[in-house]
Amino acid sequence: MTLTELRYIIAVAREQHFGRAAESCFVSQPTLSMGVKKLEEELGITLFERGPGGITPTPAGERVIEQAQRVLEEAGRIKEIARHGGDPLCGPLRVGAIFTIGPYLLPHLIPELHSTAPQMPLQVDEDYTAGLIEKLKRGSIDVAILSLPLEEPGIITWPLYDESFVIVIPATHPWKNEKRINPQQLAAEHPLMLGPGHCFRDQILEVCPGCIRSSEESQGAQIGSSLETIRHMVASGLGVTILPCTAAGVDIYNQYLIAVKQFENPVPTRRVALAWRKSFHRDEAIQAIHDAIKNAPLRCIKQLDLPKPVTTSTSSR
Repeated sequence: MTLTELRYIIAVAREQHFGRAAESCFVSQPTLSMGVKKLEEELGITLFERGPGGITPTPAGERVIEQAQRVLEEAGRIKEIARHGGDPLCGPLRVGAIFTIGPYLLPHLIPELHSTAPQMPLQVDEDYTAGLIEKLKRGSIDVAILSLPLEEPGIITWPLYDESFVIVIPATHPWKNEKRINPQQLAAEHPLMLGPGHCFRDQILEVCPGCIRSSEESQGAQIGSSLETIRHMVASGLGVTILPCTAAGVDIYNQYLIAVKQFENPVPTRRVALAWRKSFHRDEAIQAIHDAIKNAPLRCIKQLDLPKPVTTSTSSR
């Protein structure tokens, strides 16, 4: 049994395809297949089932693959100890963030973290929620900042803050003198929204189910590729939108271009959290990220004072 063979089975489980797994490991498919077969023969079990739906781990294979992930992480730990003297706050931390959080949190997080953990630079990866979860599972990132709920085996979450949603309108819009807006009003206004795949789009549709019908009737003209793009379109007078309060942009566009309105009660919110693998060993790095976010000057959010979840991971410290 070798670390290379363990990498092979993790890749097959991730890709559910021997060819793609071989490509991700930069080897030929026969080489990878031979390595997987050799490991199966050594263990005396079948690790994968080949069926019409693709390649999936057997029940025993799932347990082996989970342990293989821990073994590879611990092997990486040995390299870190040699490189950084075992200091969990020394060396890069691979942080993922969803598209609707990263641009608004990171400018506050990084200065805070730079003062408390200057030897721990961040390698940032922005992606959809599904992409970040997959990257966490395969060890491509160490920690993710995303929106709850999230229920994934082997993944721990630590809620950070609640963020309210606001309505952003052109400054000349008829609602300019309104104090609060309700979802029924929004549905009639063809609100600008993100495209499919963004969890924030799904959260908007929970608040305003009729908004999807309005967008479809407008033949896709009301879909933006990012919150920044949507906010620019609102400022230009194209329409109204719903944004997380940190993305409202009142510091960029003054009162002559946009106005921010509150929802009628109950005000919709999202809960933002840290997520990481149970087997991830740099507990102090997780704590440092948490504390930096807690100290970040995000004025419109409600910080949560929740204890760090207890993990049963047996990985070394």
